[in-house]
Amino acid sequence: ACRKRLSARRKHTLKSCMLVVANNLLEAESQVKAKERETFLAEKCPPLDVPYSREELVELCKKLHQQINISEEERYCTEFKLNMVLNEVRDLNIKIVDLRGKFKRPRLKKVRMSADAMLKALLGSKHTVNMDLRANLKQVKKEVKEEDKQLRDVGDWRKNIEDKSDRKKMFDS
Repeated sequence: ACRKRLSARRKHTLKSCMLVVANNLLEAESQVKAKERETFLAEKCPPLDVPYSREELVELCKKLHQQINISEEERYCTEFKLNMVLNEVRDLNIKIVDLRGKFKRPRLKKVRMSADAMLKALLGSKHTVNMDLRANLKQVKKEVKEEDKQLRDVGDWRKNIEDKSDRKKMFDS
């Protein structure tokens, strides 16, 4: 099908419409992310009631330090597990590379070897079978038919023509 080319003005309007739609989508996405951030912080960090006495402040600090220690332990455990998994992946990749390198097959060279020599190499010195294949071939005698012999013995074609010309002379006289 034949399509018309878009004019420059039409292209410009389409581009501007696409940019407006993309901008609106980005704004909506950023608003959703901000709401998600607010709900997460509301769940994990409840609003603080700041006490007015010194003892209450000390208690609050102790609670916060305990929570910090718990979160640090969790972070350390997850980081340790992550490092173990990364090391295992690295080791497995090294093993894969090693295995690939070990099994590279060398280019094979052509070796001329008789069947007897091959069997001797495979079976060792116990090998006594003779693999002379030509000795095992049947001999077929060729029967020569007399017609074929005559066709072969025709000889020079010029001589044959001279003989025929002599016959023609006999009929003419």
